[in-house]
Amino acid sequence: MPISGGALEQRAQELAGRREAFVRATVVRAQRPTSVHAGDTALLHADGHLDGFVGGACVEASVREYGLQALSAREPLLLRVVAGEPSHSREDGAVEVSNPCLSGGAVEIFLEPSVPAPRVVVVGATPVAQALAVLGAGLGFEMELVDGAATETHPDDAALIVASHGHDEEASLEAALRAGVPYVALVASAKRGPAVVASLNVEDRLRSRVFSPAGLDLGARTPAEVALSILAQLVVERAGQRSPEAAAAVAVAAPTTAIDPVCGMSVAAVDATPHVERDGVTTYFCSTGCRAAFLAGPERYASPA
Repeated sequence: MPISGGALEQRAQELAGRREAFVRATVVRAQRPTSVHAGDTALLHADGHLDGFVGGACVEASVREYGLQALSAREPLLLRVVAGEPSHSREDGAVEVSNPCLSGGAVEIFLEPSVPAPRVVVVGATPVAQALAVLGAGLGFEMELVDGAATETHPDDAALIVASHGHDEEASLEAALRAGVPYVALVASAKRGPAVVASLNVEDRLRSRVFSPAGLDLGARTPAEVALSILAQLVVERAGQRSPEAAAAVAVAAPTTAIDPVCGMSVAAVDATPHVERDGVTTYFCSTGCRAAFLAGPERYASPA
């Protein structure tokens, strides 16, 4: 459904405000006969739902499939859709898809993923906490400074770092561990830190996940140096050198694909794709037209034994 540019931009801002990943799909070239024009834009949600108009149903199917792949890879992609028997070819940064539903023409669509910056919650208003906020922002993290009473952690947070010098430490650490935050750290001395961790009301397996003293041993002395050592440790953890699951926690899963039995197109196997369930099997289609053709005679499209 066509949506005005202003409304689409407002929707993009709303998604960003809710920290939801999406793909901006923009028509950069259209060769007749096509139903779109250069500049037409749509937003592809992470669940495959599409707002806006960048082509007919079959073009939308390709935008959904390759847009979700671009979102998973976090890399932009130029999609070219042409008429022809189902096929696709890839090169660096681009893919060409042959679409049997097109009677002619071609359309090129730039798929630009927008993924929220990893959020790091820092508890405290100490010099170390302030230094973390400044340095972390420079590394591309979304830094949020809170006091212990206002701490809200979520599984998709990149980290929770307690740098409050004794204020509201236990409750913040316990909440982050129970929420499954990948990196949890406590800024404390080598003597006080273990005592705080030992007092946490969580299982031993969770308690063992707390980094304390926080940060790599860089010989840090100043608040900025301590913050640097902590962020360096966070980068190491997210790279999976010690904890592969920490890096995976913020990933957008790549969609599985299926073949439309009617036209032979490859499509994303997600709920937003037209589909039908029969005998416990879900079959996906590029459009409602192919779905209707299948339902009119499913036996014609049964796979050979």
